[in-house]
Amino acid sequence: MQIAILGATSQIAKDLIVSFSTASNDALHLFARRPDEVTQWLDAVGIKARYIASDYAVFAGHEFDAVINFIGVGNPALVVEMGASIFDITHQFDGIAMDYVRQHPTCRYIFLSSGAAYGAQFTEPVSITTPALVPINTLSPQDWYGVAKLYAECRHRAQAALPIIDIRIFNYFSRSQDIAARFLITDMLRAIRDQTVMQTSVDHITRDFLHPTDFYGLVSALLSAPPANAVVDAYTRAPISKSALLAAMQEQFGLQYEVAATTTSVNATGGKPHYYSLNRRAADFGYQPSLTSLEGIMQEAHIMLFDRYNNRH
Repeated sequence: MQIAILGATSQIAKDLIVSFSTASNDALHLFARRPDEVTQWLDAVGIKARYIASDYAVFAGHEFDAVINFIGVGNPALVVEMGASIFDITHQFDGIAMDYVRQHPTCRYIFLSSGAAYGAQFTEPVSITTPALVPINTLSPQDWYGVAKLYAECRHRAQAALPIIDIRIFNYFSRSQDIAARFLITDMLRAIRDQTVMQTSVDHITRDFLHPTDFYGLVSALLSAPPANAVVDAYTRAPISKSALLAAMQEQFGLQYEVAATTTSVNATGGKPHYYSLNRRAADFGYQPSLTSLEGIMQEAHIMLFDRYNNRH
C-alpha cells in the first residue's frame, strides 16, 4: 500500500512510521513543512533508506492508496501558544487532503481527531450516544482546539461517499514523548529523573493512554477493513486513575509526590475528570487493543528512565 503521512514531524506520526518500518512493507511518503528535519530523523533512527520525505508542494502529484493526516498539536502548552490559528491550520491541511480524496475517490483518508471534539464536559466517560457540547454563546480559548476538530469531522461526514475515517485520540504516551512537555506522566518522569517532589492536585482524574503498538494496530485495522466513512474513538484494554498511576510510579520508580490544593499543570482544553471513551466502534473494524493504560505506560517509562540512566553513566 502507498501511504502519505501528512505532518510527519509530529511525535505520534514518527511513532507510527517506526511501527510501519518494523511491521509492514507498506511504502510511506512523508510530508512536512520541514522535510529536511524528517530526513535527519529517519537517518537517526536508521530507516532513511526506507522512506522519502517531501514538501507539501509535490503531494498532489503522487498516487496514494491512503492519506493519514497528523497535522495538529499534541503539546497542551503549544495549544495555548497557537491560539485561534489552530482553526486555520486544521482547515488548511484538511482541505489539502480532502481535495486529494475527491480527485482519487478510492484513496482512504484517516484524520487524527481528538476526544476534545466532544467538548469540555467529561464528568463521565463518553460513549457512542454522547453528544458534543459546545458553549456556543460563551466560547473561550479552551474550546478552540476541540471545535476545530469537530468542524473537520462534520466536513468529513458530509462527504458520505468518500472513505474517510476520523480517529479521536484521547491520551497517548510513548518513549519519544518530550519529557519537558506539561503532561501528567511527564511531570512524574521529570520528578523521578531529577529526584524532586512532584506537586499534584487533589483532583480525581481517569485517563486512557494509548500505546504506539495499539495505535499501529488501530490504523492497520482501519486500512484493512472495507472502506467506510466513519469515526472511531481510540481506547486501550483499560483506563487508569491518577491515584493508581501515582501509586504504580511510586512503587516502580520511587516517585515522590505531594498533594496540594493547586497545581501548575497546563490545562489547555478544559478540565476533564474522566477523559476517555467507552465507545467501542473501532472493534467493528477488527481493532483489539493488546495493552492496558498502565501496561503501556510502564513499558515506555522503563525505557525512558533506563536510557536516562545509561546516558548519565
